[in-house]
Amino acid sequence: MRITCSYHDTQRVCETSESEVIFGRSEEKLPIILDLTPDQRVSRMHGRIWKEDGIYWIEDLNSTRGTQLNGVEIKRRGKQKLHAEDSIVVGETTLRVEFDDANAATNRTNYLENGTFLLPEMRHAESGVAIAKDIDASDVESLLPSDCSGDDTARRLQMVCDLPFQLATKTKLETLLPAIVDQLVGAIPNGESWALVLLDPETDALLLKAYRSTQHVYLSETLMRRTMTESKAFIWRKSTAVDISGSVVQSGIEVGMYAPLVWQGQALGVICAGARNPNVSFSDNDLKLLVLVGQYAAMAVASHRLQEKLRQESAVMANLLRQFSPKVANQLLSHRGRLRLGGRRSEVSILNSDIRGFTRMAQDMEPDDVLEMLNEYLQVLVPVIFANNGTIDKFLGDGILAVFGSPEPDPKHHEHALRAAIEMQAGVCKVNEARRLRKLPHRNFGIGIHCGEVVHGFVGTADRMEFTVMGDAVNRGARYCAAAAENEILISPDMHEHVWCWVEAEQTTISTKHEGDLTAYRVVRLKEAANTGVAVH
Repeated sequence: MRITCSYHDTQRVCETSESEVIFGRSEEKLPIILDLTPDQRVSRMHGRIWKEDGIYWIEDLNSTRGTQLNGVEIKRRGKQKLHAEDSIVVGETTLRVEFDDANAATNRTNYLENGTFLLPEMRHAESGVAIAKDIDASDVESLLPSDCSGDDTARRLQMVCDLPFQLATKTKLETLLPAIVDQLVGAIPNGESWALVLLDPETDALLLKAYRSTQHVYLSETLMRRTMTESKAFIWRKSTAVDISGSVVQSGIEVGMYAPLVWQGQALGVICAGARNPNVSFSDNDLKLLVLVGQYAAMAVASHRLQEKLRQESAVMANLLRQFSPKVANQLLSHRGRLRLGGRRSEVSILNSDIRGFTRMAQDMEPDDVLEMLNEYLQVLVPVIFANNGTIDKFLGDGILAVFGSPEPDPKHHEHALRAAIEMQAGVCKVNEARRLRKLPHRNFGIGIHCGEVVHGFVGTADRMEFTVMGDAVNRGARYCAAAAENEILISPDMHEHVWCWVEAEQTTISTKHEGDLTAYRVVRLKEAANTGVAVH
């Protein structure tokens, strides 16, 4: 399928071998095959084009502004048959679809922009390369020597060859480690009892992860810790002078074999075998195989632990980036290693911002347009807050509650909160101007700032925690925001005490429902010295 997209004065051609194409505006959480960005009149999930029983169809997916096919609106009319060179209008973009099944079959990508060049696929003979022999890389049996089929050597070689496939296909240690033990049982059948134990790095406890035994499992913690400490594998018998725990002696185990799980010089656990039959013996080759399997097992354990650590850190970082700048998020992780629930009490600056008249205006807008407008403002305001060392406590509908001086102490949190407010209003003016030129609705913000003592920290659970602030200062800050008019910044007297040398402000009075009349200061501008970075004394 070949689709030509025309938007204003630009044109691009997209090709895909997919039988169905969703078109709209792509975002990180909702990737779209045919991304019509930057057309803001296109919905996120606008429509789809697909092939069914040899016929091409188009359907509008309940978009905000609909889809026109040859000048006829098809929104809420179900699927419509498509013909070559039909004109499709989506927002301010025109689409034309060409059907070329032969060409689509040769494409190897889902989405090619105009100008992408692919080398044509060639058979080996045509390219001048002759394949003398090939082997199915997933077929372990084909890798075994043909002259030792069925003997111990072949069985052990098969196990060694099969272990990497086990590591690749088993995504959880709970299934991988028992599978490794099962492989050992088959390769060294004279072992009556098998066990794989991992060392808990936090508690130093030995955890039994997998075992196979004809009776009870008898393990010597002394021997396990010895093989890990010395990073040496060994075979023992009752008759030899080896320190064996009384429980193993009483169990009747006559011979045993222990090997550490060593990865990058660190012992992660132990694989061990034992037998009650005094006629059983383990050979040097048995011990070497156990060591080799221990290396594989250690690599798997280390890989899984690393993946789990990265997954947890990624989840924590993603959660932190919702409220903190990347710099602060990294500091939180590096300083504490692991975030902990709890809080502390200190003075911070509280900034509240709110869009004036937004609720009333939003009633007459499509839901997609409401969220699009909010996101356009937030894309400007959030970076400003982060750039001034602020933290997003929460989004309150069309409002923002930001904190300065937490979670990391900031002796200049008053100044940073003030500068953030002024830069936020400047950013809103630029966004409004751009939306005005596009003939889109726009509104102004009111901002209030207060400072005071709060309790702040992380609440929730170990798996799901969020930063928050609590205290009367938070409520008092909301009063100044509620009283601020469009394009206005109101600060409290407490805040004014700290920033008077940087700002020109007019004293005023605001009325509140519960606290009565409060004194406030309306910010006019930063003083010239403050703009140049020179403090006024």
